[in-house]
Formats: sequence, C-alpha cells, structure tokens
Amino acid sequence: MNNVTCIRLGVESVVHIADSIYDLYTTSYSPDGRVFQVEYAGKAVESSGTAVGVRCKDGVVLGFEKLIISKMLVEGSSRRLLTVDEHVGMAVSGLLADGRQLVNRARDEAASYKEFYGEPIPGKVLAERVAGFVHAYTMYWSVRPFGASVLIGGVDKDGPFLWMIEPSGLTYNYFGCAIGKGKQPAKVEMEKIKLNETTCREVLKDVARIIHSVHDDVKDKDFELELSWICEESGWKHKMVPKDLAQKAEEEAKKALEEDMDDE
Repeated sequence: MNNVTCIRLGVESVVHIADSIYDLYTTSYSPDGRVFQVEYAGKAVESSGTAVGVRCKDGVVLGFEKLIISKMLVEGSSRRLLTVDEHVGMAVSGLLADGRQLVNRARDEAASYKEFYGEPIPGKVLAERVAGFVHAYTMYWSVRPFGASVLIGGVDKDGPFLWMIEPSGLTYNYFGCAIGKGKQPAKVEMEKIKLNETTCREVLKDVARIIHSVHDDVKDKDFELELSWICEESGWKHKMVPKDLAQKAEEEAKKALEEDMDDE
C-alpha cells in the first residue's frame, strides 16, 4: 500500500469518525446543517412496505403493501391501516410500533377536539397537531425521532383531505401521495390518474395496481394488500374496503399488469 492510499484511507476514516460524532443525539447538527438521527428515521420508512393514499372527488382511498413476515401469520393481523376517528383513517409506513404511538396520539387529539368544540376535528388541525408531536421528538437528546411516516386521510366539512407527515415533523397536503420503499414509482403512476374526475370505487383498482407494480417479487416477501376508504359507500366513516370489492380490484390490477407486460 503506497503513501497516497494510506493518506486517502486516513481521510475517509477521519470523515467517518467526524460524522459519527454528530449522529449520537438529535440535538447535534453536523457542520453542513444535517440532523443524522432524523435521516436515519427516514431510512426506516424507506425500507418498509409502500403506503398509497389518493383523494378522489367523493372521498379518500388508502392502500398498503403489508409484507408477510411469516406464513404462520394470521391474515388481517398487524394492520397498517388504522382508524383515528369515524371520519379519519391513517396509513403507517416504517416501524409499526412507532406508528401505533402516532395513531394513539391522533386519537387523543381527535377526542379532545370533539369534547372541547363539539364537532369532529378538521383534517388540517389534526395533521398539524400530530406533526407538532412528531417534531418535538427531534428536539431533545433524551428521545429519538419516530421511525415512521403516516398518511392521514378522511372527510371533514370542507370535503376530502389527505395529509402526509414525515419523521422530521414536516406535513404536506396532497391529492395523491406514497410513502415507503416504492414511493417514487408509485408517485409517477398516481400522476397519470385524473383524481378530480375519479370516484373511490373506480380508483380501487388503480391503487391495487400501483402497489402490485412497485412490489418486487424477486427481492421482497409475499404481501397482503390492505385497502380502506372514507366515502358515501362507507357511510362517510373510515372502513376497510369490503372483501369482495378488494378481491375484485386486486384481480383487475393483476390483469392490467399482465396486459402491460404482453404489450411490452
């Protein structure tokens, strides 16, 4: 090994050691303004199954690619689509245990708002309150960021809404959004759908097709498709899509993907 190589390895080691100094606590910024603990939380989300949410003209549909960790797992257990309030549902991508804490916090906020104001909590207020809670866990050395991102979908007095919250505490309002390992190709596919002209029932097959298209059959484990919605057909309440409709949507999605492969 020559002197140049030794110097190069020495510099890389110094850089690695320097970076490790700044990722011990969320209260530490790196020299270039990064908070490594928050970025690591984002990595936990990127290695999780893909969650998809779309806001249609008559409601919201949520879908999730729930990877099956064991063949002995009971179908329907460890759900990733959860109810916050009658009119609100949440999709969790990342560490499920962390996501459940966010769901519980959202439920507390929804119940507190209804008790105080006498009406269901608006989507924007709920998203901002949960986002503030998530951000608080990036500000103190004694806690760690939540390793989960969530989609909050529902219907309030202003109509359908869909919000996304990142591990950093940032929140965005979307017409269509995806989180998890397949978020980029999923977003590309969602942009092709005319959501303002589509109903929840019509978009079920599109959500199923998107999730199946981003799933890697070679690298990934088998998965269970979860679908939920909030629309007139569900009585304006967050409910899982009826099993017969979900199966029909999944069959149509697989057929559409096979046709696309034949065309190629």
